[in-house]
Amino acid sequence: MQSTAISFSPSISLSKKPISVPTCSSKFNPISLSSSLRFNPLHSSPKFLKSPIRCSSDSSASGNPIRSGWISGPPPPPEPESVDGVKVRATSVPETAGEKPEGKALGDTLVLGSLFGLWYLFNIYFNIYNKQVLKVYPYPVTVTVIQFAVGTALVTFMWLFNLYKRPKITGGQLVAILPLAVVHVLGNLFTNMSLGKVAVSFTHTIKAMEPFFSVVLSAMFLGEMPTIWVVASLLPIAGGVGLASMTEASFNWAGFWSAMASNLTNQSRNVLSKKFMVKKEESMDNITLFSIITIMSFFLLAPAAIFMEGVKFTPSFLQAAELNVKQIYIRSLLAALCFHAYQQVSYMILQRVSPVTHSVGNCVKRVVVIVTSVLFFRSPVSPINSLGTGIALAGVFLYSRVKGIKPKTA
Repeated sequence: MQSTAISFSPSISLSKKPISVPTCSSKFNPISLSSSLRFNPLHSSPKFLKSPIRCSSDSSASGNPIRSGWISGPPPPPEPESVDGVKVRATSVPETAGEKPEGKALGDTLVLGSLFGLWYLFNIYFNIYNKQVLKVYPYPVTVTVIQFAVGTALVTFMWLFNLYKRPKITGGQLVAILPLAVVHVLGNLFTNMSLGKVAVSFTHTIKAMEPFFSVVLSAMFLGEMPTIWVVASLLPIAGGVGLASMTEASFNWAGFWSAMASNLTNQSRNVLSKKFMVKKEESMDNITLFSIITIMSFFLLAPAAIFMEGVKFTPSFLQAAELNVKQIYIRSLLAALCFHAYQQVSYMILQRVSPVTHSVGNCVKRVVVIVTSVLFFRSPVSPINSLGTGIALAGVFLYSRVKGIKPKTA
């Protein structure tokens, strides 16, 4: 049954005797009585009768054949959905029916706002705890493996206890996901390398260059040529990052190029996902894909970490390095939990909003992370450095707004 625009007042009493209802003009019929409906005041929805009854009048204003009385028979053909542009929908609806969509919309808005808040909060704490660990423990490969290990444990826990649907993965899917896992490993590894070398605020300022790499890689491998508006939005991004780099107190080339390599690999992951994951399986939503990539990333990077840095996370090694074992373990665990949590929440938001809205939210998130990290670590920031960062972030915001504009076709 269709929803209605007509509500019956509870003060109206129904007569037991059948009454003759005159038929209105054919041009306008405000109330259409269904031939197969019976009104039951105990229920909000009408009941179907085995033998349908229809009511017709003994007069017609438009000259139609006259019918009288209560006639039992097959239902008449459905009336047109609209008469003279007026849609007629006759079914019973409570007077407060309009309140439910408003309440539901308010609830959805609160949930979405909470998700954005968690996304920002988890990202802030990840950067703070991660920087605290990398500042005294200069082994970014091991730190990255720990983050993937904790994420793998969380995913396994959710699948074992049915907190999230366990997917059925085929060998072909694993082969298709493998390149995504490789660039995912490299992207997070380069980010941690940069965070260990320069200030958090500078790393995220450089990472504002991600749109530039996205445009270049999409044009090279997907044939997606940018519009003039997109190209124009890249200019303030590049200029702002260059201005901030020239005046950054913690600048060094290792941190700079690590952040740039992170931009390249992260955007390569997006391009590869478009190129190789065009046909999305029913069980392969964004969160499931991220969970599988996390597990594969752990098994890919763990051997490399042992080969490159050795086993240097044991209590004996940390004590020999005169580090606070408990503090390092707790902060590493919290950073790993926040790392996995903020990416999970990010995908949950992406399922609720458009990619443009998500991109704008990501731009705002970067601003929040930069400001909070400067305040927490008391990083020295010059006015010119702040100006360069602001110009770069403004360019990112502009890019997120104009990248959906399609070029006009002749």
